[in-house]
Order: sequence, then structure tokens, then C-alpha cells
Amino acid sequence: MKFKQIEIYTESEAVSILAMRLSELGINGFEIHDAADFDEFLRNKEYNWDYVDDSLMGLKNVKTHITCYIQDNEQGAELMLMLKNTLDEIKMKDSEGFYGSLEIKSADVREEDWANNWKQYYKPFTVGERLIVKPSWETADNTQGRQVLEIDPASSFGTGQHHTTRLVMELLEKQINEGDALLDLGTGSGILSIAALLLGAKRAVMVDIFENSVATALENCAKNGFEGDRATGYVGNISDDEALREKIGGGYDIITANIVADVIISMSPYFSFFLKKQGKLIVSGIITPRLDEVKQALIDNGIEIVSVTEKEDWNALLCLCNTK
Repeated sequence: MKFKQIEIYTESEAVSILAMRLSELGINGFEIHDAADFDEFLRNKEYNWDYVDDSLMGLKNVKTHITCYIQDNEQGAELMLMLKNTLDEIKMKDSEGFYGSLEIKSADVREEDWANNWKQYYKPFTVGERLIVKPSWETADNTQGRQVLEIDPASSFGTGQHHTTRLVMELLEKQINEGDALLDLGTGSGILSIAALLLGAKRAVMVDIFENSVATALENCAKNGFEGDRATGYVGNISDDEALREKIGGGYDIITANIVADVIISMSPYFSFFLKKQGKLIVSGIITPRLDEVKQALIDNGIEIVSVTEKEDWNALLCLCNTK
């Protein structure tokens, strides 16, 4: 199996926190390169050494960065988009420059080429029993009676290939009822909203902290024939923006939130505000080590866990709102 070597440039103080964020995405096995490690060695060694290993000497003037490895396949391509979005989110909030540049380098792919490089892996594929997903530049000749979901994710997460997205789409197929209203938190490319609309939802409201994601999601909805009142979008963070929550309103039949554990936990006090009584909540993007923590946060906020679906250490939860 081939892997891409990815280097993320940061500051010494931010290494441990950034490593935790990478773990949240399911990226494990880091190599940390930090000149501070060399300084610590000089301060703390017990003996005078006549020889210092070249690998340690190499840290002396290195720019602090984390090296990780991502599979060179369709899952890895989707994970790279998720990684880029996560780093963009960190940059947006890092007004003090704590994380440094967060520049990304790859041994064989420049960051600016990612938007085109991953397309080599993206071909039409089926999800569940009713949908076939295809990129806008491909054709799907034999749909076998499935509805075609056309998507061009641009730089936004959500091609449908990653386990987190597929798990939600498979749950939506079983849970959506004709005429439902959907709230899609962390919409990315808008793929979950489009899936819901194709499966019978009456309208979808899409929310993301990135303006370009909301724009991309609305464009993708239009490509699939959903505009105006059928598909609307808002930019912002529901966890710290009361005005946004009021604008979005309540009474939704179903919420999707395919994000990461920490964000789902921060949103958990607000899901019930948006949902009608016995409304459904589908959350995904949760790695197995964080699963119990997320479940407890939801339970503490009046959300009932109905089922957990797992694929290669990624988990999606189907839940019900019982607080109204």
C-alpha cells in the first residue's frame, strides 16, 4: 500500500495540541521535528558525549513540523481534504499566531495541486440502495434505477467516499421521510443535504463556518435541481452565535453533523433547540477512542442514543430528541 508523506509546519508550543487534532481525524503515527528537542537534550544529558547521532544533530536548526502519512487512495484523498479544512479552521481562529504558518508540504503533491490531484480517485460509486454519487466531470451511464447525486466538492470536505460521510448517507436513506426538513451542520460540500433532498426531504438548511463551503454547497444543490427555499445556507458557528441559532430556527425533523468529536460535544447543548420532539439526530466523524465521550455529552443534553454504526474505527450515531 502506498502512502503520502505530509509535513505540517507549526510552532514548538503547538505541537502537542496539533497532534491531538490530527488524531481526531484518525491520523496517527507522527514524527515530530523540533529544534526545542535538541536544546532539551543539551540541557538534560547526564554525560558529555563525543558523538551525537546525525538524526539528533539534524534537529538543531530544523523548522518545527509534524510528519504524518496518509494512504495514497480514495480514502486518503478524502482525508487530505478533511485535514486541509481542519487546518484552515485553526488558522481562522488563531489570531495570536500560536500555531505558526500551518503550511503543508507533501513529498509528491504541492498543496495548491490538491484540488486537482485527488480527482484521479473520484469515480461514480453507489451508496446504500438508492443513490449513486458522481463528480460533475464524470458520467454515470448505468444507474440501475438509482438517483444520481452530482457533486463537485472543490476544496470542501465531502465527496462521499470517506467512511464518515457514507455512514451518514446510509442512515439518511433509512431515516428520511417524505417532506422532512433537514439541518446540515458542518455542511462542507453539501453532499448530505443533497442526499436528503433526493431521498424525499422538502428542504435543507446548510451551515458551515467557512464561507467558501456554504457557497460550494449551494452551487452543488443547484446542480442537482435544488434552489430557493429547497436549499439555503448560513455561515457561522452555532456554538457561540445565538443570533445565528435564532436565524436558523427550530422544528427540524432531522439534523446531520458530520464533523469531529470536539465540535459535536460543543454543539450538544443546542441540538434540542433545533429539533422537534422525537426529531432525529445523526452525528458522525467520531473516532472510536472518543465515542464514549461524545455519547455522554449527548445523553447529558437530553439526546437518546438509538444506534451506533462503525466502519474502520469511524462511528456514526443515530439519536432522538426527547427534551420537548
